[in-house]
Amino acid sequence: MSPQMLPQTEMLRDEAEGLDLRPDPDILVRLLDAQKAALNGLDNCIEDLSSGAAILAETIRNNGRIYYVAAGSSGLMGLADGAELPGTYGLSPESIAICMAGGVPTGAEMPGHTEDDAETARAATAKIKPGDSVIAISASGSTPYPVGFVQHARAAGARIICIANNKDALLFEHADCAIFLDTPPEMIAGSTRMGAATAQKVALNMMSTLMGIRLGHVHDGMMVNVIADNRKLRQRAEGIVQNITGASDRAASEALDQASGNLKQAVLLAAGATDLTQAKRLLDSAGGHLRPALAQI
Repeated sequence: MSPQMLPQTEMLRDEAEGLDLRPDPDILVRLLDAQKAALNGLDNCIEDLSSGAAILAETIRNNGRIYYVAAGSSGLMGLADGAELPGTYGLSPESIAICMAGGVPTGAEMPGHTEDDAETARAATAKIKPGDSVIAISASGSTPYPVGFVQHARAAGARIICIANNKDALLFEHADCAIFLDTPPEMIAGSTRMGAATAQKVALNMMSTLMGIRLGHVHDGMMVNVIADNRKLRQRAEGIVQNITGASDRAASEALDQASGNLKQAVLLAAGATDLTQAKRLLDSAGGHLRPALAQI
């Protein structure tokens, strides 16, 4: 294939000429500059990321499931984002599914041929239903596993969000929301675990964080629906109760105990809710959003 016909993610980068002959610090500076340049690819897709976050928030509100679908490095980026959402925003673990070509690796083995297995991708869509959503990620935008997945998922009624680093990505033909990350060629040609994956990771983080905010799980930059299942997070939860209500250490801890660790309910109790029943009622009337619930006290 001539250089003019190569997809963007496979092109050679001019700055890479003689890279292996340069001093180590010079190589690292060039690698860092390439990573920074990759993030510029997000500048023109803010509206698309917003649209994607709206789809994800609607999915969770309606008790749907979010599927992260990809192969290789893109799959690892999806895993890194999706696996932390239950703990960060208190989502049900059943509301998130990670569908990675070849399965989620448990070691360093991640064979490349699995990305071509469109039949396994089709089988992985068996439980998809209307109201679910899919985030399909592929640097090239033509990887058979995510392409095959979204074809069947769309037919099953799921909403499709596609993220790719090539403008003419095949994935985009199946997308309700197409997110093109305009990243430059890699410093190591085709090594999309670098700049392309960095941009994917940031795009996924931005989109899922906006989803969490719109679901009411963020208050003034604090995770008010966090699952406090270790000492560090318990201390964080107590600090959040104190920051929002001005409660003492003891009062914050007691409120969390009374609410069985439910942080939003604990905040309302520390702010003056008469009991747990009222705290729950206030939250329900506010659609789970803490700020309007507090305004009712």
